Amino acid sequence: MRLNIIQKGLMLFIITMIIFFLVYYFFGDLHYFDNTMMANSFVMPIVYALVAFFSVRNIWKKENTINFSLAFKNAFLPMFIGGFLSILSIFIFLNYLNTPAKDLLNYQYVSTQKAQLDEEYSKSKKILAKKEDIADLEQKYQERLQSFAPERVKDKDMFTARFFMLYFAAILIYDLIFSLFIGAFFRSRSAK
Repeated sequence: MRLNIIQKGLMLFIITMIIFFLVYYFFGDLHYFDNTMMANSFVMPIVYALVAFFSVRNIWKKENTINFSLAFKNAFLPMFIGGFLSILSIFIFLNYLNTPAKDLLNYQYVSTQKAQLDEEYSKSKKILAKKEDIADLEQKYQERLQSFAPERVKDKDMFTARFFMLYFAAILIYDLIFSLFIGAFFRSRSAK
């Protein structure tokens, strides 16, 4: 059975949501934010790339040749459909269905940022030798530390519609670049 572009996009959406809920249910603990970032950084790009690649490869094998626009379309559109539906569903889930998960992710995001600031500060302090450089570092650290004050982070929300649109734009850039690569790779090759 040959799947059409929309079916492949829906398949990607289902796979994405399965991975999202697996991370949510099995890894939604103290390291939920880190686990989510790992899945988004390493697992999802591989899944989307494999679906795009095999989507084009199957057409190429069947028809023995494929042009750039057909290869691009069959790589890009399933990733676009799957990504759009996934982002929309995750936005609705975090903002309307399970706000405690959103609050946990926001808290862990801020905690991660503060831990990275502290780590960078300690490393820099060990390297610097001049007292004026150390004083400058200390001043910048104290200024940056103020952004983590409870009154400043209590309303910090990394899961707004604006954030999701920016994230989706980044996903589209990945989809576009990968689809261009796939289109260029398959366009002049013969399956035989």
